[in-house]
Amino acid sequence: MITACEEHIDMALDEFVNTYQEPPELRLIEETTVFEDCRSKCQFCGEPAKYLVTRDEQ
Repeated sequence: MITACEEHIDMALDEFVNTYQEPPELRLIEETTVFEDCRSKCQFCGEPAKYLVTRDEQ
């Protein structure tokens, strides 16, 4: 799972695909109910995150 701001979403998507070799599920953090507020910072710059990049839960 990767958190990213608007500016760094491309980097997060690239990192996810390089790591897991599969397409991610992209969610808006504000619409995610199982997410902890304390972790809602961009992993690349520390600013508030807008997106959660995670594995598809099919």
